Amino acid sequence: MPKSLQRRLMAGVTVSAFFTAFPALAQVAGGSAAPPEEASDVEIVVVGTAGAGTRRQDASFAVTSLNSEAITRAAPNSTADLLRTVPGVMAESSGGQNGANIFVRGYPSGGDAQFVTFQLAGVPIFPPPTLSFLENSQLIRLDETVQRVEAVRGGTGSLFSSGQPGLTVNVVPRIGGADFKGSAKISYTDYDEIRGDAWVSGPLGPDTGFMVGGFYAQGNGIRDPRYRAEKGGQITANIHHDFGGRGSVEVYARYLNDHGQWLLPIPVVSNGGKISAYPGFDAGTDTLNGPDTRRVTNLVGRAVDLADGRGAKVINTGITFDYELVDGLRFRERMSFLGGRADTVGLVPVAAPVAASAMVQTLGGTGATLASLTYANGGGVVPTGANTQVLRAGIWEVRKKISSFVADSALEWASGNNKLTGGYYFADYTTRDQWVLGNQVLLQAEPNARRLDMTLTSGAGVLQAATLNGFSSGPAFQVRGNYEGKDYAFYAVDELQITPELRVDGGVRWQRHVVDATLSTSADGGSFDLDGNPNTLYDNAITRLGPPRSIRYRDSAWSWTVGANYDFSREIGVFARYSRGNSFPQFDNLREASATNIADKTGLAAVAEVDTYEAGVKISTAFANLYATVFHNKFDGLATTTLINNVPISSNGGAKATGVELEGALRPFEGFSISGALTWLDATYRGFFSGGGTIDNTGNRVQRQPKWAWRVTPAYEVTVGSLKPSVFATLQYTGDRFSDPENNQLLPNFYQLDAGVAVTVNDRIRLAVTGNNLTDEIGLTEGNPRIIGGQGSGPILARPILGRSFRFSAAVNF
Repeated sequence: MPKSLQRRLMAGVTVSAFFTAFPALAQVAGGSAAPPEEASDVEIVVVGTAGAGTRRQDASFAVTSLNSEAITRAAPNSTADLLRTVPGVMAESSGGQNGANIFVRGYPSGGDAQFVTFQLAGVPIFPPPTLSFLENSQLIRLDETVQRVEAVRGGTGSLFSSGQPGLTVNVVPRIGGADFKGSAKISYTDYDEIRGDAWVSGPLGPDTGFMVGGFYAQGNGIRDPRYRAEKGGQITANIHHDFGGRGSVEVYARYLNDHGQWLLPIPVVSNGGKISAYPGFDAGTDTLNGPDTRRVTNLVGRAVDLADGRGAKVINTGITFDYELVDGLRFRERMSFLGGRADTVGLVPVAAPVAASAMVQTLGGTGATLASLTYANGGGVVPTGANTQVLRAGIWEVRKKISSFVADSALEWASGNNKLTGGYYFADYTTRDQWVLGNQVLLQAEPNARRLDMTLTSGAGVLQAATLNGFSSGPAFQVRGNYEGKDYAFYAVDELQITPELRVDGGVRWQRHVVDATLSTSADGGSFDLDGNPNTLYDNAITRLGPPRSIRYRDSAWSWTVGANYDFSREIGVFARYSRGNSFPQFDNLREASATNIADKTGLAAVAEVDTYEAGVKISTAFANLYATVFHNKFDGLATTTLINNVPISSNGGAKATGVELEGALRPFEGFSISGALTWLDATYRGFFSGGGTIDNTGNRVQRQPKWAWRVTPAYEVTVGSLKPSVFATLQYTGDRFSDPENNQLLPNFYQLDAGVAVTVNDRIRLAVTGNNLTDEIGLTEGNPRIIGGQGSGPILARPILGRSFRFSAAVNF
């Protein structure tokens, strides 16, 4: 790297793996217009490099960067919701603050975020991208301490950090400098959530600065269960020191203690692909959760409080160090530790509502008839009896105690036009799992549903109790597991500037993946009748844990990439890249894998491989920015499990995808910008079998990922004396897609309109109103993932996006 660029990057920024930078070009994807004189000539540091950083315009891979203003204008409902702004990424945040499903570039996945890794200051927050009931975005919140978020898709991601071939998202915090400054903000929503944010930074010495800040919020949530369901906050602090132009060191700590309601499918009505609200249910604001289901004790005496919801209570500390040992030779160290809990408690519906008379057949068999139907809380007889619409939902409890240690060490040698980097990556991570799934309760199909007790008369004329205190079953799938994973990796990348216009790079990574576990599951123990009475139907199939067993897994794989970048000018360039990446099986797949699979590294124990070919055009001028990428993926070795009727069912196989990603902005005159992003994706399965290997999905579209998705964001800001009013809006389109790999559960296309208005006074006070889903669209992001097959017409289970809401905020900067 030229000395002049090194000095510019190190002046007041942390020059480590992926560090902070100037924001101008970062505003492209988020809708904020950069000043014309800065738009084409500002260096920014991005994720996906070996550590030295590069201008986004010079990056030979697809990357999106969003500064704090762009994040504010995107008005995300959660950390994962921000990724809606990234082309090639399908982020579903309809599950609430936690439990997002994030899909990348046609990579086949059943849910969660199997190919997404989140970093803080360039270090993975938790190395496994996804464990069952835990994905990375659950472990971090976006607040005012965030300076920028960067996201690299494919490209060099398979070489650096945890070797993620899909999407790597780097959250870059603010750091302190020579000036003392800060901000305080309070916000309130029309669904009675109140939140406070604040941060402050400043000098501790001539070359040392600090930053500290965070947020606290509480409320019932937009889907109101009629109790305090959302509560918690986060605090982040760091100290940054510059070594007189030779490098820097930063020490940080972050504490998160936050939880919210786990939002799951609710009843809606499907009619020829048209979706409408279920009678009595507001599809955007209602939930099955309510006071009557909040605190319950299941059939085996375990008390559960649904207000625990889904969230995390973790502390994350780390250090990033960068130093020039001698001219041309730099040493970098990035290290972090995370420890705490990430629990999930939720009310998980089983199937769409039916009449109570039909539920009698389900619970009691053919010929059974309804004897009585009463409210379990003592509310008396249900008035409409056999015609009452009812459904079952499981009270699921998943407790996880997690920890991780990550260290990434690298040496960079720059000589002339060549730069060589070699590094070593190590990660050690654990989880202690305790699962109790099943525990189904019978509910009236209404918002804030009440538990029901049912008795029936069997076909033989015997009176039978179908429920007890609303419970129609006990624990159906249990896990007690202690897992430990370790990853060891060596990587090397060389970058050669052949001519002032042409740069080529290539790199390799070798990684070894090690897993040891001791666990018990209910499958080993079978089931039994809890009270020995066959006429109490609710407890005739209670599972017990089997004896402990061990897992020992070892495998290694090579990843590599080669790319080229050609700049016609400083404003116009092109790139091309090939990469091979790997994704190793994590704890949950290995839990369900057979001993043969583990020994042979097949089935659920296989290493997934993805080959990516991509090329792009980059244009960055004072008037406009355009980043266009075309890609083709070939994916082999996907292995995943889905709980169908409380039994893990495996899916295995591959997929292929071809796509186009566009993002950019126009700035036709001062104060006005119009930015946007578009994705076209043709992704289909090949040799992919679900249902435990019984259903061939070859040729079907990859689930949950639409062919077309786009968003457009106009924004306008003017100056009127000491006032700066601004308005902005985003219209987003999500095309048709399927909730399941069998392509039986259609999720119809929908539009979402968000908008906001803000006024800044004297560059210090900012008042704003933002609105989400202004048209109150019923857009489905998930069908019923706990069944195989379609749901037909009429009432179905699905998870819509959140309904119309408004947030009012007031902030003061100093």
